[in-house]
Amino acid sequence: MIKKHARNESRKKRHLRLRKKIVGTSSIPRLNVFRSNTNIYAQIIDDTKGITLTSASSIDKELKLENGSNIEAAKQVGALIAKRALEKNIESVVFDRGGYIFHGRVKALADAARAAGLKF
Repeated sequence: MIKKHARNESRKKRHLRLRKKIVGTSSIPRLNVFRSNTNIYAQIIDDTKGITLTSASSIDKELKLENGSNIEAAKQVGALIAKRALEKNIESVVFDRGGYIFHGRVKALADAARAAGLKF
């Protein structure tokens, strides 16, 4: 019998492999992306202190989105996280794709954050 592997378990393993190499510091924090079936979330994290500096998601009231699980929503979340980061004087980050393939919604969020002025 063929054993089927859970996709999220494989993603978590990839994310752990990535996190061995990617560390957010006070000067260059980590931009983490989490993608669910219904929404997309982004956080800027300082791993040395273990705190979230700022966050944005497709469920924020500020965005007023009907559908939080498409590329347009990811673009708006990327622009919002960049705006909030620049307000807190965070100009450059390390991008953490969370074990997801850099494609689709994750890529749209990253490109929108870059276009809004975040450097990574």
